[in-house]
Amino acid sequence: MKRLTRSNEKLVAGVLSGISKYVNPELDPVFIRLLFAWIAFFHPMLVLVYLGLALIIPKEEVDYAK
Repeated sequence: MKRLTRSNEKLVAGVLSGISKYVNPELDPVFIRLLFAWIAFFHPMLVLVYLGLALIIPKEEVDYAK
């Protein structure tokens, strides 16, 4: 089952990378980050939503056995 998690490939908190992996694993997180930045420019409250998601979404578990 697919699960939304914060990615370990992060710039700030890994929320947008996690969303990118959840939507399409082959999608580059840079596109999601640019889209977020563009929308946040016009709707600054989106930054608070991002911070809320950073608190709510669990971190991705690292599998050290690989």
